[in-house]
Amino acid sequence: MWENYGENKIQSTCGARETSKMEQNKRSQKAKEKAGKLKSFYIHLLVYVLVNFFLFLINLLASPKEIWFYWPLAGWGIGLAGHAFFVFGFASVLDEDWGRKKIKKIMEKEPQGNEE
Repeated sequence: MWENYGENKIQSTCGARETSKMEQNKRSQKAKEKAGKLKSFYIHLLVYVLVNFFLFLINLLASPKEIWFYWPLAGWGIGLAGHAFFVFGFASVLDEDWGRKKIKKIMEKEPQGNEE
């Protein structure tokens, strides 16, 4: 009975370390993905500002009586807003963990024994 005690304890500790390492790898992977999405958004934003600034200049120099630069500004702005929507977490409703988190939150708020 006691002869395997130390062995089981070592295996248990190693298992906990492996689980911890796996969780750390998962968190690291999620952080890398988030950083990549942020970088992509900021590049998109920079290109949006630069291109639309030059369109503004072209519009003012080529045809100052006819203002049109705001059309591409508005159209592209909608796309940029959508990109921001997904990057900054407003789209977390579409996340796979959203349902699980929402159920947990609702259960925490509901008093126990109040079933309908």
